[in-house]
Amino acid sequence: MRMFGQVGTQGGGDGAGGTVTDEGSGVVLRVAGEADLDTAAELFRGYLDFYEVTVQEAGAPREFLAERIAKGESLVLLADAPGIPGTVGFAQVYQAFSSLTLRTAWILNDLYVAPAGRRTGAGRALLREVLRRAREAGVAGVQLETAYDNHVAQGLYESEGFVREEFHVYFHDLG
Repeated sequence: MRMFGQVGTQGGGDGAGGTVTDEGSGVVLRVAGEADLDTAAELFRGYLDFYEVTVQEAGAPREFLAERIAKGESLVLLADAPGIPGTVGFAQVYQAFSSLTLRTAWILNDLYVAPAGRRTGAGRALLREVLRRAREAGVAGVQLETAYDNHVAQGLYESEGFVREEFHVYFHDLG
């Protein structure tokens, strides 16, 4: 089931995704496509390392992203900060459904900025672009989670209008 665009329309600023420059920070954002997989996978590995996730197979993060992008199951955004070589951040969004609003919702599942790109506005630019695209798509809202001790991220999210929910999140590991 294709939720975010068609194969071949994302990536590198070509096609439907294009590039967007955040006016406040000058951060350039683009939708990741097949040509961006190595870059996105490197940032994804940084994100997994940040959360102390051990990956058994070195190529697994790239394969995971490649499948999500090819099937249109996620929207992956990349961020380039002015004056810093290379791509410094990424965000990955999944579509969900809200039974309480009877509408589509988005889950901002992954947001990561490499150490070299922190304090450049890249994280805020990625977050704002996700919200802009969500509004444009007419979704009910955007949900995210972060670690209890990730106070920097919590401050960013709250400053951009996210509200801490009163619900407890449960997870049952099946494997």
